Amino acid sequence: MRILRTPARLRPRSVRAKIVALLMLPVVSLMALWGFAAVTTASSIGDTERAKDVNAELLTPVGGFITALQTERSAAMRYGDDPDAFTEAASVTDKAAVALLDGINSSSSDAALLDAGLPKRLDVLKADAGSLDALRDKVTAKGTGKGKGVASAAYPRYSEIVQHGFSATGALTGDDSTDSASEARVVLELGRAREAVAREQALLGAAQAQGTLTQDQYALFVGAVATQRELLAPGVADLRRAHRTAYDAVLDGTAYARVQRVEDQVRAAGPGDAAVSAAALKGWGTAVSDVLDGLTSAEAVAGTGETAKADPFGWDTLGASGIAVALGLVGVLLSLLVSVVVGRGLILELLDLRNSALEVAGRSLPQAMRRLHAGQGVDIDAEAPMRRLAGDELAQVSTALTAVQRAALKAAAERAELLSGISGVYVSLARRSQVLLHRQLDLLDAMERRQHDPAELHDLFRVDYLATRMRRHSESLLILSGIAPGRGWRHPIPLADVLRAAVAEIESAERVQIWAAPKVSVMGGSVADVIHLLAELVENATSFSPPSTQVHLRAARLREGVLIEIEDSGFGLNDEALAEANGKIQSDKIDLLDAKQIGLIVVNRLRERQGLGVELRSSPSGGATAAVFVPEHLLRDDMPHASTPGGHDRALAPATGLLPWNTPE
Repeated sequence: MRILRTPARLRPRSVRAKIVALLMLPVVSLMALWGFAAVTTASSIGDTERAKDVNAELLTPVGGFITALQTERSAAMRYGDDPDAFTEAASVTDKAAVALLDGINSSSSDAALLDAGLPKRLDVLKADAGSLDALRDKVTAKGTGKGKGVASAAYPRYSEIVQHGFSATGALTGDDSTDSASEARVVLELGRAREAVAREQALLGAAQAQGTLTQDQYALFVGAVATQRELLAPGVADLRRAHRTAYDAVLDGTAYARVQRVEDQVRAAGPGDAAVSAAALKGWGTAVSDVLDGLTSAEAVAGTGETAKADPFGWDTLGASGIAVALGLVGVLLSLLVSVVVGRGLILELLDLRNSALEVAGRSLPQAMRRLHAGQGVDIDAEAPMRRLAGDELAQVSTALTAVQRAALKAAAERAELLSGISGVYVSLARRSQVLLHRQLDLLDAMERRQHDPAELHDLFRVDYLATRMRRHSESLLILSGIAPGRGWRHPIPLADVLRAAVAEIESAERVQIWAAPKVSVMGGSVADVIHLLAELVENATSFSPPSTQVHLRAARLREGVLIEIEDSGFGLNDEALAEANGKIQSDKIDLLDAKQIGLIVVNRLRERQGLGVELRSSPSGGATAAVFVPEHLLRDDMPHASTPGGHDRALAPATGLLPWNTPE
């Protein structure tokens, strides 16, 4: 299975960023959940506020307008018997119409957001309110005939306007975002049932005024009764218990029972005079008015009244979501606090651990190593006190780092002791060898002076030069041990003699061609080291070049010193080998246990002691060139070309008779 990896550019780079990312993920998730709960709760509060605004600005005015219009319709149907009642009802309707128009004009809710068809329905309702005067003129004009024709003209128009009001109410109660109004759609149907009762009242009122119930009025009455009985009782049964009480009081009351009896009697009597006789309609007016008032009050309690009393920040609105928001906020704050405290503590511990490790790696351990290499003692317990393995994982890592530091110091101390012992062995062996070699050279010198046979003298010279090489190797042991060799001069020595002396200490001296040297001298205190360094480089050149080739030794005067070049015609060195060799020559740290290329290590020690510049590089002829720079403070100009006084040192004595020097001018 392939593991998906995060792109490198998206990964946190620092430990701080990784810890922050790790701790912030659950916090952000918790904040997202809390934000969802907060948005949901805020939405509930907003829905409740909007429902209250809609109720106060639209639903209540529309409901009041419908109720007033129903009363005016009943009065209009009895206009011939009681004109004053119609005038009073019309005045109430006008006030309700003004309240309706004010509510529509000042509504803060966008009608189109509540229902797409609501703006059009409200416009129709506004037009209906404006057409009431014309409708009333028809009622008053036809009322002179005691109501004849009113039912056929005014009643349908009044009923149409009431239906327009219910249409607007239906659009206003179609929002399902809040349940603060109890079963708004059910209450709307109960409002239509109340409208049916109001129609019954209007139709029988018109019939009483006419003295007879016409066939059309009878049909409308029977339809209203059927509508009322189909909607009222089933709708009440669908209400919540708290809102059902007011309706039950109406349905169980004597007024509603009387209304039902009259309804049954009228339906049984049919059209004609008998249906509207005084005996048949006894108590009808009072009973139907009480029922309409009771239904209006119950509708206010179950619908708009409940919405008006709703508290956006109350338990009914917030409920469990409010508690979730409060507890979620507390959880988010606690998570942030814990994340900050834990993350900050962890980051500080890691930073301390990092700083401790960097302190050990960058300062403490290198300083201790340098003291050990310099031969100074180091107290391991003081440098890296051992801690008890306790605490958390970071403390254990710190303890492990201390253990590693102690192990490194212990190994370095043991290595320094070993090197010190090896150095002591080098010095002891070198001193013993020097004593024997000096005695051997003295004997050879005496034998050379007594011998006159050329062949024997030649062999003695060869043994003499071998002893000289052995003396140089003995001096190399002292140099590796950090001790200056015993040879030295008080006076400056010409550079040409120094070059010849260096060549005289190698085996294949006849292969070395010494070119003309500048007329300068090397200060006496540096002569031995310069001779030894050049001898090591010349011997290295003869060893790594074919026997048939020559090694060229040149010297040139520069502004700040003398540059000496030793060039061979060997196979040369590649870039990697040159870099390694120069690294050994230039390095500040010398490993005495490195058995390879000890001559380069000797050159390193001599270069550092005298302040010389030494570098190996490729030769144009294909071999290698060793460049040695002798600084100005080790030189002296304009020295006479006198030979070195005899007897001062055998290393500078002319090698006549054995070495074929070739010094072109």
